[in-house]
Amino acid sequence: MPNTEADENIRKQIKEQISFNKGKNLFTAAGSHSLQFIEGTASLIDKIRTLDVQSEQLLIDYLADESLQEFCRVNQYFSFNTESVTELKMLYTELNQKIRLLNVDAQQSELDKLSQEHYTKLCDWLVRTNKFAETMYANDEEYVQPVACSEYAPDLQLRLLHIDLESLQEPILDIGCGRELNLVNYLCDNGFEAYGIDRFENNNPFYTKTDWLEYDYQPNFWGTVISNLGFSNHFVHHNLRVDGNFKVYAQKYMEILASLKIGGSFYYAPNLPFIEKHLDKNKFQYSGFRVEGSEFAASRVVKL
Repeated sequence: MPNTEADENIRKQIKEQISFNKGKNLFTAAGSHSLQFIEGTASLIDKIRTLDVQSEQLLIDYLADESLQEFCRVNQYFSFNTESVTELKMLYTELNQKIRLLNVDAQQSELDKLSQEHYTKLCDWLVRTNKFAETMYANDEEYVQPVACSEYAPDLQLRLLHIDLESLQEPILDIGCGRELNLVNYLCDNGFEAYGIDRFENNNPFYTKTDWLEYDYQPNFWGTVISNLGFSNHFVHHNLRVDGNFKVYAQKYMEILASLKIGGSFYYAPNLPFIEKHLDKNKFQYSGFRVEGSEFAASRVVKL
């Protein structure tokens, strides 16, 4: 959205609205009924009515991005491709259209009804895009416990993955680099050509906002690909799920390996023994090692 005082106020109210509903369980009666528009959102409605078409679209994009960040905060295994993000933006477009039709002096009961309709549709969207959510959160708890997800210091990542800076080939890609781009920034500061991809907004010139399953890795392009508790972590998750997207992950894994230059390496943790054992030894060299202080293992695959 344009950076004006009025727009900043809208951003602030949106953040307050999302914060009010933070962590509430969409799938329980207690959670769904406590999901509602806060008092300040009533004044936000008046501001929405005055927005031009361009500003409203920027607002919808902002609403969708903030919501996606909250979903990913709760559960890092939620996956939202381009189609699902488009559907989410349509939900917010519909919400804005209904807001415009409200009377200027709309009663709280009308706002409550509109909010319940919106959150019901939001719940249905989440189930369509991430079916496991309905089963995982089908309990009586009003709030959900977030799945642990952290951004690690660059020196820690390099040590855990057994990466020697002197042996790194360029260009370098960090898959699931995190909002702060810790490793990418570190590598760039040390003179490496490094880039990162993830699903959050970021204006860093070395960053691309994308779904790692939709990203085009380009054959024979990367000197080094790195993913610490990112791609392979989600691959394991999908491989264990009954409704998991493991076939697509397997195809993308091979696409990542094909994107390496000859002699290039893919470093990742956790390891993927169920697919690593099938690698063609004439094309790839595999090595694995335990991650210090944990029960996990990490891997390095070199393209021969």
